[in-house]
Amino acid sequence: MSEQAFVIGQTVRRLDAVGKVIGETPFPGDINMEGQLWMKIRFADRVHARITAIDTSKAEAHPGVVAVLTAKDVPVNEYGLGIPDQPVLCGPGSAKEGADIVRCISDQVALVVADTEEAAAEAARLIEITYEDLPIVDDPHLAMQEGAPQLHPHAPNNILTHYRIRHGDVEAGWAQADVVVEGEYRTGFQEHAYLQPEAGLGYIDEEGRVTVIVAGQWVHKDRQQIAHALNLPEEQVRVIYPAIGGAFGGREDMSVQIVLALAAMKVGRPVKIIWSREESIIGHHKRHPMTIRARWGATRDGKVVVAEAEIIADAGAYAYTSPKVLGNAHLMVCGPYEIPNAKVDSYAVYTNNVPSGAFRGFGGPQACFAAENQMNRLAEALGMDPVELRLKNVLRDGSITVVGTPLPPGVTLDRVLAEGAIQSGYWERTEDGWRQRPLQQPADPTRRRGVGVAMGFKNVGFSFGAPEENWATVELYGETEIERVVVREAGADVGQGAHTVFVQMAAEAVGVPVEKVELIGHDTAHTGNSGSSSASRMTFMAGNAIKGAAQLALEKWRNEERPAIATYQYRAPRTTPYDPETGRAEPNFAYGYVAQFVEVEVDVETGQIEVVRVVSAHDVGKAINPQLVEGQIEGAVVQALGYAIMENLVTDQGRILNPYLSTYLIPTVWDIPKEIKPVILEYADPRGPWGARGMAEMPFIPLAPAITAAVHQATGIWFERIPLIPERVVFKLREKGLGVI
Repeated sequence: MSEQAFVIGQTVRRLDAVGKVIGETPFPGDINMEGQLWMKIRFADRVHARITAIDTSKAEAHPGVVAVLTAKDVPVNEYGLGIPDQPVLCGPGSAKEGADIVRCISDQVALVVADTEEAAAEAARLIEITYEDLPIVDDPHLAMQEGAPQLHPHAPNNILTHYRIRHGDVEAGWAQADVVVEGEYRTGFQEHAYLQPEAGLGYIDEEGRVTVIVAGQWVHKDRQQIAHALNLPEEQVRVIYPAIGGAFGGREDMSVQIVLALAAMKVGRPVKIIWSREESIIGHHKRHPMTIRARWGATRDGKVVVAEAEIIADAGAYAYTSPKVLGNAHLMVCGPYEIPNAKVDSYAVYTNNVPSGAFRGFGGPQACFAAENQMNRLAEALGMDPVELRLKNVLRDGSITVVGTPLPPGVTLDRVLAEGAIQSGYWERTEDGWRQRPLQQPADPTRRRGVGVAMGFKNVGFSFGAPEENWATVELYGETEIERVVVREAGADVGQGAHTVFVQMAAEAVGVPVEKVELIGHDTAHTGNSGSSSASRMTFMAGNAIKGAAQLALEKWRNEERPAIATYQYRAPRTTPYDPETGRAEPNFAYGYVAQFVEVEVDVETGQIEVVRVVSAHDVGKAINPQLVEGQIEGAVVQALGYAIMENLVTDQGRILNPYLSTYLIPTVWDIPKEIKPVILEYADPRGPWGARGMAEMPFIPLAPAITAAVHQATGIWFERIPLIPERVVFKLREKGLGVI
C-alpha cells in the first residue's frame, strides 16, 4: 500500500465504454426473462375529469390478455417523491380520496398484461372509460385567483409552495439607487429527451421479493415508493438498475416502477414494458416553466443595492420536486451577488399541465436567466463593462447572501469569472478595469455577431434541511497484500461516468491500481442507501463515503483481519430550511461556480441564431477524471443551447401538441457550436473528497442569459423570453426595423 496518488486527476477510460460502443451493455429494454408477459398502460383521455366507471370486459376478452388492472387493484393508491399526491392508477374503487380524478394527461388509468406487446396495446384501447369533465386551469397565474378550479385540498388557491425573502431595508435601497432596471422573464417547458424511453421488467426473485429492473436515479427511493404503494415491507421489494440511458432529473419520479411491480405481484410472472417516445414525452415530467418579474437598483459607481423579484412556477398537476426546485430558484434569483436589500416572493402553483419536476440545474437556469439579464441590463444602463460590474458585486468568502448567511468557505466566483474572461479571449484587463475586445463582424450584412457573458452558482447536495447521507462498503481481499478490492456503492450512473469515478476514488483511497477494484452497485439487495444521483452530489457524497469506508477497512487490514470489510455512512454538514417570514437559511453545504462567454451570429432576415463559440469556466475543486468533466461541460452546453434557442414544447389546455422528436426539436450535430472550450479550475472545496465539488449541472445554468446578452450586442434587442425560436426573434427584429427587405 502506498500514499502515492494513483488515479485521482487522471483520465481513466470509463468502465462501460467498450460495452456501450459495441452494443453488449444491456439497458432495461434489452432484458428479457423466460415466460415473460408484456404490459401496456392506458393513459388518461382527459386533462381534468372524474372517472365514474371503467369497463374492462372487452379488454379482458381480447386474445392473449392475462390481466387488466385498475385503481381497485392497487393496495395503497398513492405515490410522490416528496408529497404522495398522485394516484398510481386513477379511477373508482380505491380507498385513496380523490383517486377517481384525472388531473393531467400523464395520469395512468389501467394496465393490460398480455402474451405480446401488440395484444396488450390492442386491449388497452378497448377499455371503456366514462368521464365527468371538470374545468381546466392551465395557467398558474389564473390558478392562483379566487374561484379557480381547485386541484388538491391541501393547496388553497392551488399554491403548493410560497417562499419569502425579506433582507435589509428595501425602501432604503430604492432611495439609494441611481439606476433601476426592470424585466419580466419567461421560460418554457423542456423535455429531457434521454436516449432510452422508460422501460423495465418486473418479476418475483428467488427469495420471493417483488423485483423491478428499471432505469432511475435512486434505487432505494424507488424501492420505498414501490413498497408503500404495494403495502409491503421494504425488504420484500428489490430494485435493480442496469445501464441507464440518460436521466437529467427526468427519472427522479416514478414512471413504470410501481406498475411493473404491481403487475408482477398480481400475475406471478415476469412482466415487461417499453414506452414509445410519445408515451415518454407525455408520461414523465418536464422542466418548470416560470414567469419571473425582477426589479434591481444600483448606484452610479456600480454597486447593486436592492433587488425585488416574484417567481411564479407552473408545478403542473402534482408536486413532484416542485418545492425543492422552487427553493433553488428562490435562492438564485438575485444571482451570485452581495445585495444588501432584497424582497422575493416565489410560488409553485398546481395546474392541469403535465407535472414539472427535476431537470439539470433544478431551478437554477430559470432564476439565472432573470438575474443575469438584469445584471447585463444594469451594465448597459450604467455604461459599465459587464465583467467589471460583476466583479464589483460578486459573492466572496464571508459575503452575506440575500438569505442572511454566507456561502460555505471556498467561494471562488471572482476567480472563475476573471480567469474565464481572460481565457475566452473576448475580454482583457487594463489599468482602467475590464473591457471587451473589438469583435469582427461578418462581411454578409444580414448576419451580425455579438458576445455575451453570464455566471452562476449551484448547490452540491440536498438543500434546506433535507437529510443527506451516503453509505459505502469497502472489502479488501488477499493474503499478504491487497489483491482485490470490492466496493459496494449504490449511486446511479446515469451516463455521467459515476461508476468509473467511484472505482478511481476507491483505488486512490486504498492505494491500489484501478484494475484491482470491482464495483457492486445499482441493486438494493447488495448496497446501502446512496441518495439520489441528482443535485450534483454523487461524486461529493460517494467520494466521502468511499474514503471513509476505505480508511476503516485499511485499519482492519493493518490489524491483519482478512478479508477486511468496513461500511461507512457519510453525513453531510447540516443545512436549514427557509424561515417562513424572512427566508433566512443556511441552505446548502457546498456549491459549484461557473462563468460562460458566448459568441453568436444572428441572421436578421430569418431570425436564426447560431451559437458560434462557448467558453465555460468552472471551479470543480478537483477534477477526479478530467475527460469526464470535459464531457459534462460539453453535454450540458449543448443541452442548454437547446433550452435557449430551440426546444419549444407546445401545450394547449393541458395537452402536449408536439410529443415527438420530429416536432419537438433538440440540437443535433449541425446545431452545436463550432467550439466549446472548457476551462477547468481546481480550487479545492474544504469538504469535498480530494477537494472535489459537484459540477454536472453548472455548465447548463448561465448559457441562456449569456446567449441573450450576445444577441443583444448583435441586434440591440433584449429578449426576455426563451426559447429564442426564429419566429420570436424575427418578430422583435421587425419591430426594430431590422432584416426588412
